[in-house]
Amino acid sequence: MTATEQTEARPRGTRLPRRARRNQLLGAAQEVFVAQGYHAAAMDDIADRAGVSKPVLYQHFPGKLELYLALLDQHCEALVNAVRQALASTHDNKLRVAATMDAYFGYVEHEGGAFRLVFESDLTNEPSVRERVDQVSLDCAKLVSQVIAEDTDLPDDESMLLAVSLCGMAQITARHWLSSGQKIPRDTARNLTASLAWRGIAGFPMQH
Repeated sequence: MTATEQTEARPRGTRLPRRARRNQLLGAAQEVFVAQGYHAAAMDDIADRAGVSKPVLYQHFPGKLELYLALLDQHCEALVNAVRQALASTHDNKLRVAATMDAYFGYVEHEGGAFRLVFESDLTNEPSVRERVDQVSLDCAKLVSQVIAEDTDLPDDESMLLAVSLCGMAQITARHWLSSGQKIPRDTARNLTASLAWRGIAGFPMQH
């Protein structure tokens, strides 16, 4: 369900199951945080967007930071899961590279701009946010490095370095593609990036 679907106009006072209300509030918060940034966003704005009173909002989230962190956790997990699924989608390493690149392109293209909370946050001076942002990059790289280590004779540290490079390439390229107006079709952009990555990683010997 998209953030928009979660926060479609709903009369104040409508009772929802707790989980459904929480999802609705997260959807409203995502729209406000993406549009305004953390510092400019107010709990009043989020409550209004969700069509609830501030007390209802505070029943679920004790403060703005806790709400932001809940969103961040949700969308960090989504990226890690996307990368995990990409790597598991095939045993052909060339296709794995393409699938992993596409996971990042799909992530930044997803409706609602949630990737901005992860990669373009205006709150990275907050330790709890910085920790999560660093951890999601590390978690994605660890998944990739496991495949590299298994399929080559490279030691773990070198496999991790290559994985960080691949994930960094995917993330920065996907964000540039989106911010430049998606002038290149997604499939073409993905294939170009995957081709560059594969030409590099394919040069390392397979383990027999």
